[in-house]
Amino acid sequence: MDKKYVVIDLETTGHSPAEHDKIIEVGIVVIQNNEITDEFSTFFNPNMPIPSFITNLTGITDYDVQEAPVFKDKAQKIINLFDNSYLIAHNVPFDLGFLNEELASNGFKQLNNPVIDTVELSRVLYPQAPSYKLAQLAEHLKIMHDNPHRALADAYVTAKLFLKLKQKIKTLPYETVVHLLSLEKLLKSDIYSLLQEQEQALAFSVYENDDIDSYKGLAFKSTKETKTVNKDINTAFGNFLDDIYESGGTMQQQMRKYEKRNGQREMSETVYDAFRMKKHALIEAETGTGKTLAYLIPAIYEAVSEKKRVVVSTYTTQLQSQLMDEEIPLIHNLVSIPFKIALLKGKQHYISLEKFERALASEQADNYDITLTKAMILVWLTETVTGDIDEIQLPSSGYLFYRKISTDTEGSIDPTNPWFSRSYYQKARKRAQQADILITNHALLCTDMFNDYQLLPSYDKAIIDEAHHLEETASKHYGLKLDYVHVQYTLTQIGDTKDGNWLSKLLTNDPINHESFLMDEWDNIYNKAKYEVDDLFRTLFQYVIEQKQKEKSLSDIGRIQYRFDEVKERSAEWKIIQEMATRLTFFIRDLIHLLSQLKHSFLKVKDVDKNNLEDLTSIMEALQSIIDSLEQLFLMDEENKNVKWMEIEAYGAKNAVYLYSEPTDMSTLLSNDFFSQKDSIILTSATLTMKNSFSFITNRLGLTSDQTETTKITSPFSYMEQVQLMIPDDFPDIKHGELDDFIYSTCEAILSLAEITNGRMLVLFTSYDMLRKSYNLLRETIDINKYMLIAQGISSGSRSRLKKNFQTFDQSILLGTSSFWEGVDIPGDDLSCLMIVRLPFQPPNHPIYEAKAHHLKKEGRNAFFELALPNAVIRFKQGFGRLIRSSNDRGIVFVCDARIIQSRYGKYFTESIPSVPITYESTQTLMDKAWKWF
Repeated sequence: MDKKYVVIDLETTGHSPAEHDKIIEVGIVVIQNNEITDEFSTFFNPNMPIPSFITNLTGITDYDVQEAPVFKDKAQKIINLFDNSYLIAHNVPFDLGFLNEELASNGFKQLNNPVIDTVELSRVLYPQAPSYKLAQLAEHLKIMHDNPHRALADAYVTAKLFLKLKQKIKTLPYETVVHLLSLEKLLKSDIYSLLQEQEQALAFSVYENDDIDSYKGLAFKSTKETKTVNKDINTAFGNFLDDIYESGGTMQQQMRKYEKRNGQREMSETVYDAFRMKKHALIEAETGTGKTLAYLIPAIYEAVSEKKRVVVSTYTTQLQSQLMDEEIPLIHNLVSIPFKIALLKGKQHYISLEKFERALASEQADNYDITLTKAMILVWLTETVTGDIDEIQLPSSGYLFYRKISTDTEGSIDPTNPWFSRSYYQKARKRAQQADILITNHALLCTDMFNDYQLLPSYDKAIIDEAHHLEETASKHYGLKLDYVHVQYTLTQIGDTKDGNWLSKLLTNDPINHESFLMDEWDNIYNKAKYEVDDLFRTLFQYVIEQKQKEKSLSDIGRIQYRFDEVKERSAEWKIIQEMATRLTFFIRDLIHLLSQLKHSFLKVKDVDKNNLEDLTSIMEALQSIIDSLEQLFLMDEENKNVKWMEIEAYGAKNAVYLYSEPTDMSTLLSNDFFSQKDSIILTSATLTMKNSFSFITNRLGLTSDQTETTKITSPFSYMEQVQLMIPDDFPDIKHGELDDFIYSTCEAILSLAEITNGRMLVLFTSYDMLRKSYNLLRETIDINKYMLIAQGISSGSRSRLKKNFQTFDQSILLGTSSFWEGVDIPGDDLSCLMIVRLPFQPPNHPIYEAKAHHLKKEGRNAFFELALPNAVIRFKQGFGRLIRSSNDRGIVFVCDARIIQSRYGKYFTESIPSVPITYESTQTLMDKAWKWF
């Protein structure tokens, strides 16, 4: 007889029975023989008011439950339904926790059925799902879900989800099932029998799936190379563009409601001309240009006709994937010529099958997150063709485990190694070498530049999208970062000779003479090194705390920043820090020496395990990297070529210190190492100019006017009709110490505008501290039953998660800093008002700005007009661009900072954005106008 599965879903008055929250609705669905055979649902009277946010979420009111039974009346019925069954829920701890609390408080025995959590099982079996919330999963798996947040409807959807999960298990290969069985005991879900059934079915049959390969007990999706035959192009470029852009062209055929954008074709022609003339180009393409297609079209023509690859670099790996998933399929339909395209990321993004296979074979005890991570990866390997870990969302500490099994940990791999031909990274490199268009990211592009072009396949022409980030990214890659967690993590992974970590296992498992290794000496030096690390970072933390307040600044996530250099730091305390750093480098050198001795003894063994040699080499390199960083940060006099600073979290751990070093000026480095090495680099972004001038970005990147073409492509949007720019003339002046009054006025304006726009507001701050204070004030005054208040760094979740929450709730207000100033598209009615609280100048004591300003002043130049103002204008343009993302968008930009009107530099802001109606009046007058506008 088939097993009985009973699915339950509850609606409650809150999140926790410990807070005296109660069940208000139960929905139960019974599954037998893979069919839904029974159901039960009822309201419960909780004998307490239902909070309004629960009513808004579920639609259940006090009226609905006033005549309903109390839980005790139906408890036995519920118990009977679960007799001799599995209990299934979408988040078992929540539903079973509430159910058992109600049973116990009413004198009934708690349920202890075997459980299956469909959240957990979905994470394992659908590792590439975009979300594991029930509604999003249902949409992803095409399960109808007509009435979310009602108990019976959710129970039905959960039941259908479980049946899909059950079916998915039957598609898994034998090797994957065997590994999952070994992990199952540490999962929350009791799926042993489901996995065992599949194991037995496969043990007595032939698993036929040409898409799956296996090696050393690990199953993974086979990848077959697709061959694209390149053809010679016999069409002139102008005709090529006609066939795409003009009336009856492929763009009109492929895109609904196509309207030709003259700027888009103009940009394509500009890119092609720069390629032909072997010149660099700066192209500012305002919002709505369609710049991605505009640069890809000439890039493809150039690459195929010249038979030389063109590199396209995006700012982030997410934008890389977005371009590959959304723009490239469209491009294939637009252009008539076949072309090869490939995506390449850094080695750390690709899983190492060899390292993962060894991790599975390891007997090291795992916690829950690592067990779940291994299970997810096992299933994902049967689906992925790229091995790019960005395809899945691992649990929090799962990423620490992944760091141990990424390709980055392999070192140099022998091509004769059987894993080499199966390496995802090597396959990605091969595709990159064969590609006409190679899509990479700024980080890898700069790493390649820094390593004398050893990582990417050779290229002479490139397109840099979001080019305003190039200097910042290059600076990070020519600099360094070191923090306490990284150093201690590196040492802990090695371990001493007794603690069960890598080193003790190595010495236990390999039958060689270890007398030369001097175990006691290792343990002694190792423990001293760990102590010195902790002592150094605690001393640095205290050193920053003791510095004068005026010498410190706050980062945009609230960390205290302190800039240090050899000239400034002459105190006795700093000399002690330098001595501590020197002592630590000595201890780490001793560890490297002992590891070198161990490696030498391994080399004497005939059948030495090559994996151990690789591990030793990579660990020695990691330790040497720490020494190099410590010496550059504390022990080298670099004549102010680099800016160095520390960051601490004032209320965090007393050793949580982050150390940074970056070049003060990147222009010469970029000019010599990049632009002079390449034929043509196209730099594009929506924000490259200040008052229509490219001089700032040209100077910062080291470009010269004789080698660089500049073009500005205006937006096709009607900003005069779509936007109102409003500035209040009666806000308190922060310069006169009225910060609290300014924050109060800002919050009042947020509340007033929210009433007018029904929420749908994005509020951009330049200071995390001001954001936090505003959030706390708004929480006290806002109608939380009407508006959803979301704040970066306070509300849980990533930037993309906060954006989704903002779009999910109709009347949302999103408070953001730094990363929300750009790269967040919220088109249509989801966003109606953008508030810019302060003009986005960096604080004058921000470490990087302070050092660059000092560098400019030494050259007799004006740091404000050549650095502070251009940076602020470009950031302002990025923020302004959040509001209008399509020709149908409409809204208000409300700038709380009157300097945009009153100061002599204010026109640099207003004349750097598209022409819009500007109103500078009292707050009340602006609100009256806003009412009429909407």
